[in-house]
Amino acid sequence: MTVPIDLHCHSTMSDGLLTPEELVAHAASKGVRVLALTDHDEVSGLARARAAAEQHGIHFIDGVEISVTWKNRTLHIVGLRVNPQHPPLLEAFAKVREGRDSRARQIAEGLAKAGIADAYEGARVFSGNSVMTRSHFGQFLIKQGHAKNMKAVFKKYMVKGKPGYVNYEWMSLEEALTLIKDSGGVAVLAHPGRYDLGFVNMHLLLNTFRDQGGVAIEVVTGSHQPPQYTQFAKLAHQFDLKASQGSDYHGPGLSHMEMGRLPDLPLGCVPVWQDWPEAGHLQ
Repeated sequence: MTVPIDLHCHSTMSDGLLTPEELVAHAASKGVRVLALTDHDEVSGLARARAAAEQHGIHFIDGVEISVTWKNRTLHIVGLRVNPQHPPLLEAFAKVREGRDSRARQIAEGLAKAGIADAYEGARVFSGNSVMTRSHFGQFLIKQGHAKNMKAVFKKYMVKGKPGYVNYEWMSLEEALTLIKDSGGVAVLAHPGRYDLGFVNMHLLLNTFRDQGGVAIEVVTGSHQPPQYTQFAKLAHQFDLKASQGSDYHGPGLSHMEMGRLPDLPLGCVPVWQDWPEAGHLQ
């Protein structure tokens, strides 16, 4: 059975291929009934997406995906039901945009040293006026024939020791959780299976995340394999956290999972949307 709730996806306002309006239309065409747009460190597409959702009969949730640094690792925290007009949130994201541009220029410098010229300008073609991410560099590198897909891009150019790697310090986990909570939102640890933390650090992270106000973890998500659904359902229960789900859809050819194709959460999970009026008709 597929569940018509998708609480993690991206538009052209960050590193997705579809505009907010196109993304909502695509979600509607795939049967999604409750949708959260969660662009990276960016809320500027939410009003457009909400207006489109009303036209398509979709219940819309204001969301965002915040990059954080924890124990020298980059993690992502999804904020759901945030207030996109919350001044501290907007101020924090303005700083992130400045930092992302600085990081983008450093990435381009590293790629130039490896013989790949004009990467900043090339990535800008794909990012347009939105915040520039590593995925935009990936699209440029794929188009130039330096890699066949996004997975190859990151393995060849973006991980530690490779020419496009930049060690960047994002906001702290505590700061991100505070921003989400103070804006009225619910904090969700995004795709925990991607972090390769090991047993001890994963348990430490979940303890810290919960104690600082985190509410849920993504159990079913595009980058998880079915055995990980069970693994993280058990961890959610163990740490008294709710379960979330999202395709992490970025657009055709950039996503592990299609919208509207999410399987049920494992039995015993408490859905993060359990008491949401938007999802009441789906219970």
